[in-house]
Parts: sequence; structure tokens; C-alpha cells
Amino acid sequence: MKDILKFVLVGGVGIIFTSCGTQKKLEALQTNYHKCVEESGQKENLIQTLKVKASSREEQITLLKNQNEILRESLKDCAVNNKTGSLNIEKLIGQIKESQDYIKRLQDARSKQDSLNLAISNKLKRSLDHLNDQDVDIKVQKGVVFISLSDRMLYKSGSYEILPSAEIVLEKVARIINDYKDYDVMVEGHTDTDPMKSNAFIRDNWDLSALRATSVVRMLQNKFGVNPSRMTAGGRSQYLPKSDNNSLLGKSENRRTEIIVLPKLEQFMQLLNAK
Repeated sequence: MKDILKFVLVGGVGIIFTSCGTQKKLEALQTNYHKCVEESGQKENLIQTLKVKASSREEQITLLKNQNEILRESLKDCAVNNKTGSLNIEKLIGQIKESQDYIKRLQDARSKQDSLNLAISNKLKRSLDHLNDQDVDIKVQKGVVFISLSDRMLYKSGSYEILPSAEIVLEKVARIINDYKDYDVMVEGHTDTDPMKSNAFIRDNWDLSALRATSVVRMLQNKFGVNPSRMTAGGRSQYLPKSDNNSLLGKSENRRTEIIVLPKLEQFMQLLNAK
């Protein structure tokens, strides 16, 4: 009986000890389980966070791709614009060069024209150097040769008939005009402000100035062989004075006939376009 009791006690104690060990293991397992659950939750949160970040990265990548595509298109546009700009610059440079060439031709033509005018002026001065300076004035202005002849050398007072002594002067002028056939000739009559005594042929200073100019043109043509197609005659009356009409000297200077020698337009254009 005692042996049986001992066996029962030992077995009970063993069961008790066995139950105590199982409880501890269970508690440990529960602890581990809760820890795993907690860690699993943390990992899940981390995964969600990473997913959010990954999604954000995808959006950034997409945005960057779009920006990159825009930049590519801009680069293409820039290349096209640059090509167009280069063409425009080349065109502008070409236009500038053409303009510079034109200016140079213009300057060369002007230089040639000035040389010709100077030659005409010098020849006229040498031919007429024996005359009184008050009766003849020769100058070059703006590419045109002006020969101013006083009325007292050419006509009687109030008349448009040319004096015989004036024919010598007009002959010398005609010789030089005939040497330069590419030039046109304009003859202008000028008066002072004194009114004309009206008659059947001359009503006023307009008539007098015009008739004096035509008298000179007619003599240059008929007596000295100047081509009439090169000449023009006109009267300026009193309205283009050289001096003040309030003095006798001024009036004397205003009574004049001007022979203007100027290049034909075609001749000047030929000089201009010469290579």
C-alpha cells in the first residue's frame, strides 16, 4: 500500500512538474506569437510605407520622363530655330554686303562724276580766264557745274538780244559742252526786282528771263552746233536771287543767265552700276 502511495505521489509530482513546464512553454509560445504578430504589423506598415514611396517614385519617374520629352521637343525646336536663325543671319549678312557694295559703287560713281565736273570746270576757267570775274562765275555744286554770266556782258539793258561781243564767250562754252556729249545743259534766265516796261513782246520779268534763256539756247544750237535735245531753257524771273535787291550791286548780281552742265541720269546710273 505504501509502495502504491509512493508511486502515486511520485507520478502526481511528475505530472505537476510536467504541467508546470508545459505552462511555461505555452507562455513562451504566446509571447513569441505576440511578438511575431507585432513584428508582422511593423513589417506590414513598412511594406505599406515602401509601397507609398514606390508609388511616389513611379510618379516622379513619370514626371521626369514627361519633362525629358518636353526638353527633347524644346531641343528640336531650338535646333530648328537655330537653323532658321542661322539662315536669317546669313541673309542679313548678304543684304549688308549688297548695301555696302552699293554704297561703294555710289561713292566711286560720285568720285568719277566729281572728277569729270572738275575737269569741265577747269577747262571753262582756262578758256574764260581773260574775262572780268564780275561777269563770269564758274563753280561746282552738288555734282553740277554752274556757269553764271552777267546780263551786261550778254545783253543790252531790258533786251534779250545777245551782244556780238558775247558770242565769243558762248562759243568757248559751246566747245566744252560739245566735248562732253553725255552731259545735259540747262539755261536759266534771272532778273532783279525792277519791273519791266511792258511792250508787245515783254510783259514782265518772267518774259524777260525766259526770252534771254531761249536766246542763249538758240545761239548755242544754231551757231555753235550744240545738240538741242541736250538743252532746256527756262526763266526764273526775280525769284531766285543771289544777292539782296535793295542795293545796285545786289541787283547787278541778280541779273544773270546761268548755264548749268549736269550729268544725264542714264550716265550716272551707268557709273553707279559699273563693276
